[in-house]
Amino acid sequence: MPQDFQDTIFALSSGAPPAAIGVVRVSGPRAGEALTRLAGKLPKPRYARYRVLQDAQGAVLDQALVLWFPGPATATGEDLAELHLHGGRAVVAAVEAALLEVAGLRRALPGEFTRRAFANGRIDLSEAEGLGDLLSAETELQRRAALAMAGGAFSRQVEDWRERVLRASAAVEAVLDFGDEDDVAELPRDFIETLGRLQGELRAWLIRPRAEALREGFRVVLAGPPNAGKSTLFNALVEDEAAITSPLAGTTRDVLTRAVSIGGIPFLFGDTAGLRDETGDEIEAIGISRALAEVDRADLVLWLGPEGEGPERAWEIAAQCDRFHVEQKASARHRVSAVTGEGVDALRRDLISAATTAMPRPGDAALNQRQHALVSDAAAALQRAGEERDPLLVAESLRLVRVAFDGLIGRATTEDMLDALFGRFCIGK
Repeated sequence: MPQDFQDTIFALSSGAPPAAIGVVRVSGPRAGEALTRLAGKLPKPRYARYRVLQDAQGAVLDQALVLWFPGPATATGEDLAELHLHGGRAVVAAVEAALLEVAGLRRALPGEFTRRAFANGRIDLSEAEGLGDLLSAETELQRRAALAMAGGAFSRQVEDWRERVLRASAAVEAVLDFGDEDDVAELPRDFIETLGRLQGELRAWLIRPRAEALREGFRVVLAGPPNAGKSTLFNALVEDEAAITSPLAGTTRDVLTRAVSIGGIPFLFGDTAGLRDETGDEIEAIGISRALAEVDRADLVLWLGPEGEGPERAWEIAAQCDRFHVEQKASARHRVSAVTGEGVDALRRDLISAATTAMPRPGDAALNQRQHALVSDAAAALQRAGEERDPLLVAESLRLVRVAFDGLIGRATTEDMLDALFGRFCIGK
């Protein structure tokens, strides 16, 4: 929803109390007034100062460090104050109650500080998306990719692309405006080559691994008939007794997923119902249907069934290799026993290697679905620009390229999209 940036907002921006320190952030036109009301006077900008905080009745709230950051050169682009309190629940609650007594102050909504930073030009849209991913990062690979995006690596790339398209557009406009003059009657000789190079750069970004793979994890589904050892191997891979194991066929009736990090790589493992052609159990039939759907969604399937009967490109896994009565596969990629541990570590190493090739390289920015669609639109418009012969149509295609680039960094956005993005953030960020 649209927010009133005339309000001054505040929130606890550190971890939930109790904690050693609780940092309350205040942003907006009355941040200085609020700090003065509680601390007596404003400290020197950007210097931490010790102050005794008091409420409107003069009661002592806490002994704290306070900082004052006059806008617009602040994280939000507004006047900003920080109160570094003792991190007890009662202390934080008392200070927040005192702030609510200041006219024009209210509690911040989720992501509102970051949204103000975006609205005030302190960060662009792709940096805000990277920051959201950084806050939710759980693995080293997620952290490094999100940090690259939040740090502006992709934004700088888009600005470079945009500048080059602007130069190409200027050349086309010159032909349109002054086509009857000999020195500008034609486009530059390297015009098509320039567009082709730029299109090639965009295509290279489009074939990079996507951000969703980082966020959701590399999806590995264990599939096969009943009693093939799927649940036992699933428990061994996630190192938890997450799935019920039993000698009875059909014990697993639904898809069980577990997100884990192995070697700093995010994985999402899925244990599925045993696959068989016929079953008289309606519940089991539903489980089989869901298992097949998970197999279709998987990045990789570990096939524990009869050799050659698994999905295309599935890894043949000879499970229960410690059991002599189990028929062994002739060309299994891995032979494992989840009971004894034989082969499980080698399987994990192979999974890490496979996932690494499907994930963005450490430190590389990765495109999310929205960004990928806009880069794809830009590449398609560039291709049309290179194929057109009418300068008017070339100019229009280049305009569409610029529109896509503007959407990437937030020059063209919708309120609904912004609400969805900043709603991912916690209160206080």
